[in-house]
Amino acid sequence: MKLNFKKLTFLVVAIVLGAGQVKAQTEPGYWKLASKPVLGWNSWDVFGTTVTEQQIKEQADAMAVNLLPSGYKYLTVDIQWYEPESKGHSYDPNAVLTMDEYGRLTPGLKKFPSAANGKGFKPLADYVHAKGLKFGIHIMRGIPRQAVQKNLPVYGTQSKAQDVALVNSKCPWNPDMYGVDATKPDGAAYYQSIIKMYADWGVDFIKVDDISRPYDKIQQAEIEAIRQAIDKTGRSIVLSLSPGATPVSAGQHVSWHANMWRITDDFWDRWGLLQAMFERLNAWTPYRGNGHFPDADMLPIGIINFNQATKFTKDEQYTLMSLWSIGRSPLIFGGDMTKLDAFTKAMLTNAEVLKVNQLSTNNRQVYRDKNLVVWTADVPGSKDKYVALFNAQSKGDNIDFSNADYISPVIAGEGSSQKVEVSIKNAKRLILFVKDGGNGINGDQAAWLNPEIKGPKGTLKLTEMKWITANAGRGEVRVNKTSDNRPLLIDGKQADGIGTYAESTIIYDLPEGYDTFSTTGMVTQAKGSVVFGVLVDKGVIQLADKAEVSVDLSAIGIKGKAKVRDLWTSKDLGTFNGRFSREIAQHGGGLYRVSPLKN
Repeated sequence: MKLNFKKLTFLVVAIVLGAGQVKAQTEPGYWKLASKPVLGWNSWDVFGTTVTEQQIKEQADAMAVNLLPSGYKYLTVDIQWYEPESKGHSYDPNAVLTMDEYGRLTPGLKKFPSAANGKGFKPLADYVHAKGLKFGIHIMRGIPRQAVQKNLPVYGTQSKAQDVALVNSKCPWNPDMYGVDATKPDGAAYYQSIIKMYADWGVDFIKVDDISRPYDKIQQAEIEAIRQAIDKTGRSIVLSLSPGATPVSAGQHVSWHANMWRITDDFWDRWGLLQAMFERLNAWTPYRGNGHFPDADMLPIGIINFNQATKFTKDEQYTLMSLWSIGRSPLIFGGDMTKLDAFTKAMLTNAEVLKVNQLSTNNRQVYRDKNLVVWTADVPGSKDKYVALFNAQSKGDNIDFSNADYISPVIAGEGSSQKVEVSIKNAKRLILFVKDGGNGINGDQAAWLNPEIKGPKGTLKLTEMKWITANAGRGEVRVNKTSDNRPLLIDGKQADGIGTYAESTIIYDLPEGYDTFSTTGMVTQAKGSVVFGVLVDKGVIQLADKAEVSVDLSAIGIKGKAKVRDLWTSKDLGTFNGRFSREIAQHGGGLYRVSPLKN
């Protein structure tokens, strides 16, 4: 057969070009903007919607001194900078938002006076940049409802706000915006107009909210429009999507359009939320890579929530930082940098731990057994491995609830209840638990009403006793309040009781002289569906404070002997043969570097 060399040459060139295009597609240019997990700070955890220009400047000053040397450089103004009267962590549906004649939100001058005369965030961004930092802002997806009501023109188009707005696409928790039909050219143009304005202000990081859950077709189109708008500016702007949980099924799409995306709803200083992150970070392993990172949310440690100390214990903080590091989540500090204590600063700036977050590869969970969890990662350019050991157990995890002294039928619907009375004669502990009733833990708020123990010594309310441990599937266990911190009301009146959320376990030590426990279990949310249970412990259940967590070194690719270094203490622990283990306190975690030795 005679070969046509011109055609053959063309075919070879086409194959080579095609291969180059495939490579370009697998590595979008914007991935280079955040090739490592972002290190930074966000105003939400400590200031909510209220942060001001002066506070941002003070935080920038502190960040430049305390955290910038360790690589933390993105400083972000979170939600409602355009609402002059915003308060706390809540939203006023009647608030008057500040915007320009094209319906583009602008900083409220009461909080950000330097934005006057159309300057926007440019003066504040310049201040932040002068400190060697990057400047970020939070935005809600969509177009302001007030712009739609006024039917303001869309910049650069012949359309008006009502032409591009999707009034049925609303955020369920914030009243500011309507969705935008980004499949229309003028809808995409609206996003181009606001992103171009942000780029002109000097914005380096944009966190877009109400866009990654439920990740419907409207949101997908908006994500694509925002991605294209950022690329069109030519400015290096990192894109973050919120809130979570972003569905894992959207992993391919989201990792191709954003640098980071939330895998959880707002993360606060509650053990139940931290424990849930083991499963979430593990599920997102296939979509973790340089330039695109599943985001486990901000670090609520130090001084947060309007001058309150974090509720995380030190053990829990080691778990938090170890898991975020081995899982390569962005590290966005949420605490007050002007009040940075020595412990928190040491947690955030540990150089050996930061290397795990910034440089490790092939990060993955090795195994999980009864909330004893092991993760590992590769050390680039080395045969060494990083290993994280976690004791994510809580007191009560080892309880066999099938031995319960009382289990209710499924109780469903707000106000539905079940009276409970159980003998506690000769008991050492009382264990109250609430399980999901079969609706997928959807709205399963519940309460133990009028919980009392009675006996020869009289009557004692559990609401006046301290529990050994208490956990809730969402929020936290609270006395005389719901798990999300609302008053516990029955028929509009304050009730005596303990609010919680399935799955939940509460454990009490029982004093002598009491032989009966009574209460009423009630569902406190319309969609709730739960099962109440009571287990009486007469001293058989052991509630160990520590557990040995170990890893078979062959499971992480190391045969024989290896030396181990504790990254948190910066101490060498010695040589281990075939297996490495440590005794770790409940809710605690450790991070280590394992180096194989020649055998």
